[in-house]
Amino acid sequence: MTTKERILTGIGVGRGLVVGDVRRMPDPLPEPPQTNSTLGADAELGRATVALSETAEDLRDRGRQAGGLAKDVLDALALMADDQMLHADVKNRIDRGATAERAVFDAFAGFASILEAAGGYMAERAGDLGDVANRVIARIMGVAAPGVPQSTTPFVLVARDLAPADTALLNFDIVRALVTTDGGPTSHTAILAREKGLPAIVGAKSAEVLVDGDVVLVDAGKNEIVLHPSAVRIEEALIEAEARKAARAGATGPGRMADGHEVALLANVGSSKSASAAVEAHAEGIGLFRTEFLFLDNDTAPSVDTQQAEYAAVFEQFPGQKVVVRVLDAGADKPLPFLTDDGEENPALGRRGIRALFAHSEILRDQLTAIAQAAAATRADVWVMAPMIATVDETEEFVALCREVGIAKAGVMIEVPSSALLAHHILEIADFVSIGTNDLTQYTVAADRLLGTVADLQDPWNPAVLRLIREVGRAGEVTHKSVGVCGEAAADPTLAVVLIGLGVTSLSMSPIALADVRAEISRFTLAEARELAERVLSSRNAADARIAASAVLTQ
Repeated sequence: MTTKERILTGIGVGRGLVVGDVRRMPDPLPEPPQTNSTLGADAELGRATVALSETAEDLRDRGRQAGGLAKDVLDALALMADDQMLHADVKNRIDRGATAERAVFDAFAGFASILEAAGGYMAERAGDLGDVANRVIARIMGVAAPGVPQSTTPFVLVARDLAPADTALLNFDIVRALVTTDGGPTSHTAILAREKGLPAIVGAKSAEVLVDGDVVLVDAGKNEIVLHPSAVRIEEALIEAEARKAARAGATGPGRMADGHEVALLANVGSSKSASAAVEAHAEGIGLFRTEFLFLDNDTAPSVDTQQAEYAAVFEQFPGQKVVVRVLDAGADKPLPFLTDDGEENPALGRRGIRALFAHSEILRDQLTAIAQAAAATRADVWVMAPMIATVDETEEFVALCREVGIAKAGVMIEVPSSALLAHHILEIADFVSIGTNDLTQYTVAADRLLGTVADLQDPWNPAVLRLIREVGRAGEVTHKSVGVCGEAAADPTLAVVLIGLGVTSLSMSPIALADVRAEISRFTLAEARELAERVLSSRNAADARIAASAVLTQ
């Protein structure tokens, strides 16, 4: 067996650098055979019903242990296992002679095909159904469900991708890095890694060659996995890892470049608990306060009083500091029964975000009223923005409503190409803009950001996306107004330098990413960032853009 060094590449998440042994996720269970039952329908139905119930409860237990966003995800998976239509389908198949495991397999597959046909977010959930089905079938068969390998020693986890039920309870003292062959920079795995500060390489197709026991060097900052690294390379890597750690520790205070140019470093949060993490990470404020947590899994919108109390709990943690609140962004991957339309063929292009809110103006007015009241009761510098703005007219309508309820700072999100190209006109009306790079990339390249089959297109380094950001940056410079970035791109330290060069004035990210970004931007002047941005813009694709940036940054 060869031990020659080999470089495998993918998309790095974070700046971490880890050396470790590989442990692979086991493959899914094999498809159950299409054989007739010998136990009888009643016995088979009992096996299936117990396994479905136990799987649902197990998922809920995992959610209770994990808490936060993971709990919401796992509760949704438990509902899949509890679905009465699915249970009826399983019973019908068993009544026709199928075994419990085959009936479960076929019922979940049928459910998944319906979701796949729906496209977009619903198609992405089909993969979650497969994971739930595997867990149910494993219980029926009395075998362990495929999952994260158990170990008492640290390892690098390699998988096709990770299911939400697996990621929720990862032991980060044992799992030191993640490598996936599928997925992209906005996949569930990438988001988890970024949130936890775990080095990861996603979309690494060539990592299929890795087997248990392989020694690898995972360098997320360089988008590389080195298979069979030499002793010299490992020593150099450990020295570099210590240098990066020292740089993070030494970068304190407000975001500032080498020439003193200030760039506000803010945090993305979704609750008062995550706001506390932002305070601990020395965020200069909040650049994106997601308010969906108050509305999801409810049949009606929360009252003004309920909303006010929750908003105030976040605002109170940032006295005198900026807190940018995004009003409810429902639709597409976040449907709500009281707000969004049923049966849209492509909800990502339908009534999403501000379109849904304008169609139910009472919900928008109540939310803005609650935000205004919470702001008045605290000392935070509260700014409010609307999601999915596409036109100047939408901007005018939203800003006017903010003014009416007493909100002083009203802005919009730039998430579609039309608003980026109209940024100058939009900023004549709005007080600020914030660029959501995840959606801007999705709509620029016409590739669903939640669909694994097109994950390679979901890359904010795409020069087409960066050119749109430059248009927004120039509009901000002309109008002397703030241009922020609150998408995942802001958490990429190298791309953060490029964004500043494109005219971005603030960056908002997961709290754990702040130290790396703070350290990286402090190494460059504004003039150097602008020069870097121009080089990147001349690239033909995202890969070339990364190479161009790397060539400059390593000089």
